[in-house]
Amino acid sequence: MLKKIAFIVIFLSSFLVTAQNEQLALHYFEEGEFEKALSIFEENAKKQPSNYYFFQKIIECQQELQQYDKVEKAITERKTKYNQPILLIELGYNFKLQKKEAEAKKQYELALKEVEKEPNYAYQIASSFEKKVLLDWAIKTYEIAQKAKPALNFDYQMAMLQGQLGNLDSMLEKLLDYGFKNPENTALVYNQLTRFLADDATGNFAESIRKSLLLKIQKSQDIYWNQSLSWLFVQQKEYGKAFIQEKAVYKRNPESFYTIVSLARLAMAEKQNEDASNILTFVLENTQDLELQMQAHHFLMTMEIESALPEEYKIINDKLTELLKKFGITPYSLDLQLLTANFQAFYLKQPELAKNLLQNTLKLSLNIRDQAKVKMDLADIMVYDEKFNQAILYYAQVEDNLKNDVLAHEASMKLATANFYKGDFDWTLQQVKILKQSSSLLIANDAIEMFLLIQDNSAEDSLRVALQAYAKADLQLYQKKNNEALQSFLAIIEKHKGESIEAGTLLKVGEIYEQKKEYTKALTYYQNILDNHKDGIYIDEALFFSAEIYRKFLLDNVKAKAFYEKMVLEHPDSLYYTESRKQYRTLRGDSAI
Repeated sequence: MLKKIAFIVIFLSSFLVTAQNEQLALHYFEEGEFEKALSIFEENAKKQPSNYYFFQKIIECQQELQQYDKVEKAITERKTKYNQPILLIELGYNFKLQKKEAEAKKQYELALKEVEKEPNYAYQIASSFEKKVLLDWAIKTYEIAQKAKPALNFDYQMAMLQGQLGNLDSMLEKLLDYGFKNPENTALVYNQLTRFLADDATGNFAESIRKSLLLKIQKSQDIYWNQSLSWLFVQQKEYGKAFIQEKAVYKRNPESFYTIVSLARLAMAEKQNEDASNILTFVLENTQDLELQMQAHHFLMTMEIESALPEEYKIINDKLTELLKKFGITPYSLDLQLLTANFQAFYLKQPELAKNLLQNTLKLSLNIRDQAKVKMDLADIMVYDEKFNQAILYYAQVEDNLKNDVLAHEASMKLATANFYKGDFDWTLQQVKILKQSSSLLIANDAIEMFLLIQDNSAEDSLRVALQAYAKADLQLYQKKNNEALQSFLAIIEKHKGESIEAGTLLKVGEIYEQKKEYTKALTYYQNILDNHKDGIYIDEALFFSAEIYRKFLLDNVKAKAFYEKMVLEHPDSLYYTESRKQYRTLRGDSAI
């Protein structure tokens, strides 16, 4: 027994020493100290002579030292011991480094003959060619293997190689064919296409995909191509066009509406309400599924509420009441109940009615996550009604019941905000200090802004007079008392001009004017931040919001591009960086950044 233990200890010690030596050798190699690296790799190879990795690192070191004769000798000797076709590529590459192109080609062709005899060698040989950036030879390898053994499919590998060579049309066709033959890997195909679409500033690649898919739809009746074209339109945020394809799919495969409902949700997120409404109306006209009907009604009512004028609120309330009567107060109609309660509190200004509805909802047999959603909404209404302590209790329950869940993190931020509105700035400061580390970028960003807002204004004003006024104005904004909030924020700017509170207040005023569609006024306040608070935390938001106004509403792409450019060059850590980069590249017409 002791002998066995001793053997194991010695073996493990030897293994650890080899691993440490390997790391040291790699370090030397990366630093260009090839002789030191070579010495260690040779030492390791003596212990494991059949290890191909050590052999390869040895010849790489020798090639860096231009010891080509030693490399050739080592490869030749290894070929006599082991039947490894990739050694032919290693030998050919060694000739290539000596500019002996004819001899190199001869070895590569011998490797391809091995693939003709045994197509399964293609994986290893093509990979070896690819590592040495011999991409054309790698493609030939796959083509020969596929011809010799048609059951093998290397369309995906060849597509990726064509992409590296810049042959995007060839890459596209092979990827699409691969996805069609292997539908279980369609997500992989879409992921690769998305990478190239991200760099497609001119739109040429997207147009190539569209044309290719349209041709395939014309030649084949398979719904796969309609689904793929729908996917492309979704990437381009053309949801109306995607809907046309999804309808074609539905006519031939009327099994599920869930993809179509998801499409409506995406259109809503992009404020393409007309397309979303058309999609949802189609769903209601063609399904008897109660869950889908409720989802469709929920989305339609959400859009109607967002664009409604006060004089339309009674009609909306009547519609919501009728829907709850139709579907009943059950766990299945939860989203409709939450929407109704939110509307009653924030639009009809009837928080007690909303609270009663949600208290009854809590009596239903709900799972723990649905209970948390109800409590979260109930707490939101308590904040609206300025019942901060009750709201804090509900937020805390969500935190405790769903630890590490997204809802729990959201509840933590809302809890901190409730304390901010309450005027308990010290407690809020401690909470957002923790939330700055949140895995949610949005929550972390909000926490950082609130932390700095409190910290900066507390240092400047021990009585926190300006901060209290800001919290009151922000609560009014939360309560959808936009006109009152606007006047409160404007009063802060007038009374506390030049103080730390000014920058955040300017941003709030700009956002309110933007909501009111008074874009010129909004730009004035954003520009004030850019001119007078260049080192503040709101500079990236002022830049991005200005760019969006010029692009979306004022249709001035020249000015929009200038703001996006400043965002890209000066604020790479911003939450808005990715979208700014995308829009800047599109407006500039190339993909240099």
